[in-house]
Amino acid sequence: MHFLRHPPQPDTVGMDATLLHGAGKTRGATGTPGGPTSSLVRGLLTMTGAGVSNQLGAGIGAHAFPAIGPAGVVAVRQLVAAAVLLPAARPPLHRFTWRQWWPVLLLGAATALMNICLYMAIDRIGLGLAVTLEFLGPLAVALLSSRSRWDLLCGIGAGVGVYVLVMPGPASDLVGILIGLGGAAGWAAYILLNRVAGQRLPGLQAPAAASLVSLVLYVPVAIHLLANGRFTGPAMLYAAVAGILCSVVPYAADLIALRFVPAGFFGVFMSINPILAAVSGIVVLGQVLMFHEWLGIALIVAANAAAIWLAGRRRRIPGRAGQLVTSRRS
Repeated sequence: MHFLRHPPQPDTVGMDATLLHGAGKTRGATGTPGGPTSSLVRGLLTMTGAGVSNQLGAGIGAHAFPAIGPAGVVAVRQLVAAAVLLPAARPPLHRFTWRQWWPVLLLGAATALMNICLYMAIDRIGLGLAVTLEFLGPLAVALLSSRSRWDLLCGIGAGVGVYVLVMPGPASDLVGILIGLGGAAGWAAYILLNRVAGQRLPGLQAPAAASLVSLVLYVPVAIHLLANGRFTGPAMLYAAVAGILCSVVPYAADLIALRFVPAGFFGVFMSINPILAAVSGIVVLGQVLMFHEWLGIALIVAANAAAIWLAGRRRRIPGRAGQLVTSRRS
């Protein structure tokens, strides 16, 4: 899925979500030579490709679980994220003040927590359910920004969706569900911390520095797995491919997509990722969902899209450019 302001940068690496802070349009949405329609088509294709890459990568990464576990996959993903972001942003770490460092350190910790919870949840309850539960984090941030009756309805709809999705009972994996909700809490913290860090550091410096912090936290995991011979060739390949598909490809695709589509449309469209995750789980992992799970996913996606759309409408200020706060977690 890191929340960055646009323009000029979208976020980086991982599974997706967006939140609007303002409702300004990106330059290419209306000003490209091909006209608004062709720009929208390009943006749709690019965003869809980014979402497919993200969820396909998560499914491929799960194939490395038997050898290196979720923590090993996350360690490799963090390495890929740092390898992408650090050369791009080149943050002057030695010049950071404590006022800049503390949100970066917490942001790195939130990234580490969010990603390990996601992969542990995937291991226990499947890709579609794990990604859908994690999407409750951005939804909560969007709902807490206002207390209107429409937001309350979105929250109720999401709550009903969660109940329908998990259908709690004796056979439910409550631990896996709680881990998935932990990922949602980590994502919510990540959004808020990235907002603070992004105000104190320019460009991509905050998420780049945070990716390094998160990588350092996983170094002991990597050393342990390496010392025990767990990093086999196939496991490294699966994890590295996951890192590329969940980090490099979506990062580049978002940079392109945000030139062609309005910021609000980008945010709402990202809400389809739980559906893409469910499809990826079927294709890549053979995780076939039941009818109530599909229904729960649909309810949560609808609530998430509605909340983001309403947030964009509330924050539209006539005569002023808006900001896009987006997330694709490293």
